[in-house]
Amino acid sequence: MTATPSPPPRRSAREQILDTAYELFTRRGIRAVGVDEVIARSGVAKATLYKHFRSKNDLALAFLERREQRWTLDFLEAGSAKRADDPEGQLLATFDLLDEWYHRNESFKECSFMSVLLEMGTDHPVGQACVRHLANIRAIVARRAAAAGLTEPEDFAKTFHILMEGSIIAAIEGDHRAARRAQDLAQVLIQQHRPYVPVRSSAAGRRG
Repeated sequence: MTATPSPPPRRSAREQILDTAYELFTRRGIRAVGVDEVIARSGVAKATLYKHFRSKNDLALAFLERREQRWTLDFLEAGSAKRADDPEGQLLATFDLLDEWYHRNESFKECSFMSVLLEMGTDHPVGQACVRHLANIRAIVARRAAAAGLTEPEDFAKTFHILMEGSIIAAIEGDHRAARRAQDLAQVLIQQHRPYVPVRSSAAGRRG
């Protein structure tokens, strides 16, 4: 006798609210989405939303934390770790992932941290959170650069992140090779940050 499959576990009210906000904020930004719309679409009472999130800002901050988990950690960091065994290869694999992301037309959205930062500004608590989340991306890059033996890993990470962000903007503009162009520049950047190893001349070798 075939067993009846168990129904999927019911989402908590908090998860329903956050899932709804995640979809809306990702597509339309923070300011364009009102709390009443989140309540209506998630099917919860207003009191339930405010039980879990004291304000719209708190809901936006939770959205950014989930975005970091899904995009920064699960997609970029873990995804690139699966593509290469060495840290240098993982750095370059970042652009392979971005290229695939750009070509999934229905799922490609601009970087939420960048767009929300531009929308809210650095003086707003949500904008300040975006700055921290973007810094976390650079921290991952810096750790890999250090593991690869590159010089000045923090400086490397800042330039590498500019290549990432620039390719996202170019992809939004319609450049289908944006990630590949950025990857080519990343290879040049890696070469620039390799440790300098002096080459001994043959004459010096004979004197030795």
